[in-house]
Amino acid sequence: MAISKTTQNHLAKNDFDAIEDEWLSRSSSQPEDLDYFIGVARALVGHGQNDRARTLLELLDDQIRDKGRWRLRLDMLRRAGTLIYDDEAMHKAILASLKQIHGDHSMYDLMVDKLGLNKAIRDIAKTWEKAERLESLMGFDIGTVVLMAGKGAGKIQEINLQLDSFKIDFPRLPGLMVGFRAAGKMLIKLDEGHILRRKMDELPTLKKLAKDDPPELLRLVLESYPEARTAGEIREDLTGVVSPGQWTSWWAAARKHPQVLTETGGRQSYRWAQSTEHASEALWTAFEQADPREKLDHLRRNAARDAELRQRMSESLNELGSQVARKDPALALEIGLALDRSGETDGSGGWSVDALVAEAAEPHAVVAGVLDRALRERAIDLLRQVREDWVDVFARLVQKEEDAKLLDKLVDGLREQDSPELGRFLEQVLSQPRKLPAAFVWMAERAVEDESLRQKNPLRFLKQLLSSLQDEVFATYRAARLVPLIESGGTAPRLLPMLEESQAEQAATAISRAPGLEEYQRTALLGALELRFTALRKEVEAPLYATPEMIETKRAEFKHLKSVELPANRKAIEEARAMGDLRENFEYKSARQRHEYLSARLAGLSHDLARVQPIDFSQTEAGEVRVGTRVRLVAGDEARTLTILGPWESKPEDDVISYESELAKQLLGKKVGESVTVSGSACEIEAIEALAGTPA
Repeated sequence: MAISKTTQNHLAKNDFDAIEDEWLSRSSSQPEDLDYFIGVARALVGHGQNDRARTLLELLDDQIRDKGRWRLRLDMLRRAGTLIYDDEAMHKAILASLKQIHGDHSMYDLMVDKLGLNKAIRDIAKTWEKAERLESLMGFDIGTVVLMAGKGAGKIQEINLQLDSFKIDFPRLPGLMVGFRAAGKMLIKLDEGHILRRKMDELPTLKKLAKDDPPELLRLVLESYPEARTAGEIREDLTGVVSPGQWTSWWAAARKHPQVLTETGGRQSYRWAQSTEHASEALWTAFEQADPREKLDHLRRNAARDAELRQRMSESLNELGSQVARKDPALALEIGLALDRSGETDGSGGWSVDALVAEAAEPHAVVAGVLDRALRERAIDLLRQVREDWVDVFARLVQKEEDAKLLDKLVDGLREQDSPELGRFLEQVLSQPRKLPAAFVWMAERAVEDESLRQKNPLRFLKQLLSSLQDEVFATYRAARLVPLIESGGTAPRLLPMLEESQAEQAATAISRAPGLEEYQRTALLGALELRFTALRKEVEAPLYATPEMIETKRAEFKHLKSVELPANRKAIEEARAMGDLRENFEYKSARQRHEYLSARLAGLSHDLARVQPIDFSQTEAGEVRVGTRVRLVAGDEARTLTILGPWESKPEDDVISYESELAKQLLGKKVGESVTVSGSACEIEAIEALAGTPA
């Protein structure tokens, strides 16, 4: 209860007239200060002034009603109505207030009746429960636009009192029924200015705005929500407004507006500031509260948007760099390089990046301590400029570096100087990849083009690469970086020609037993190995014949399965695995079954494509039945025409049969006039026609 000290003094003196004067003065100017009025009323009751408290509350009630502030009156009744009214009058006052607030709703009277608000008029607790339920439903009317998680924005089309539900049309789910009890929790009413509501009513206008004024469209999105929005959420909001092909350019243009504020935390998000000045102050406040390296990120993201703000940040960072130059030279170096990148300079306070690098007792530790990759690259370049012992520093840095581009820079520097440390480093990476996983992945990727790396020890390199596919140490690299190295054009197949004859059998065993390989990958590697080392070849399989068009179709299927279906399936497996207990995880089991099917299908296609040969229709003759001919068979008054092609084209229902079928084997080599038994009946070959191409 918010009672002022003055009121407390009046109560202590029993000066109730003074309290009444203060009440009347405040009720005229601040009738919404219910904490004060209810606190005073209860205090008066506590001092035996029940009638005075009731009178004052009745006066307040009259003032609130005269001003038409019905929602405030309903709140006052809920908190102090029992001090004014008996149960019957209280019930009447509640309904009168609800009528004023919601009377325009098309279903108000029906809802009041449906909820039984006209019944049990002396059970005020029950009345309030019914009133709260009515309030939760009155936000929704026919035509109201609502948001539902997972469904997007929709419009209420019908209120069904018999079923106690709303019928809502969502873009992808028209006619969804939502019960009254669930509506208050599941549905959010969208104001007229909300971006999702405007998408429903003003889509052409929004599309034009996306083209003409990207920041304005972003403002509409950000101001539709009380909380900041991530880029992914903004993109989802604008689905259908900004096309996927336009998104990158639109987003780059929209987010540059000076009133767009970026917030970091669990996820980077964005909100709209009231003005450019508000934005700058908000950014400066966030900068001041950030830790040192977060300050660098603030400078990087905001240096180009406000010259004055950049100057303030730069001066603060320059001072910070001077303070930490001795105790944390890596941080000071990162600060100095960041200032240089933003167009500012270090040096005030008697420190500089050149001096930090040139005078460091352990320069490798200082440079390795620069966490920002781009700034660390600048520091590596600076090493070559200011230190004569830069080669030795490079040799120590290469042991710590994990970024592929910077490993390239360090290795190229060492190779340029013929440093023996480079050979020792590469040998260590190849012999102990688990200790240097990032370096091993870099080495495997660079080996695609760098033959000298493939020559180091190709058999061990191959075995280590195959092992990495199952090693959890390499889990973060597997899908995006390691798997492509196993397939055509990658490092694994390029290592095979480097092997010696005596190593071929070991390589074949390693490939055959590697648990991380898909079957199609295993088949391709073993095929390439057998092609290089003929002693490994098994008995040559008979070729598979198919039309050129069908071969291209199967190749396209193989490519689609490998590049689209299988990666999507791997992602589905990871998402399902993240859902929890795999024993009861239907999505995981389903995804694994799909994976087994795709892997088997790819292996089969890989095997068949390796032995397939196109049917050469230009060489097909009609002298006898061959693959690529059409045969007319007659048996009395009945006739049948069969086309003989490969198993891929086989369609017995259309009289196209495979040369591998039993019927075709009876026909192959036969000539016109010869007999053959088909389904127990003797038939004569009446005609043989050579096909000119794939049959229609």
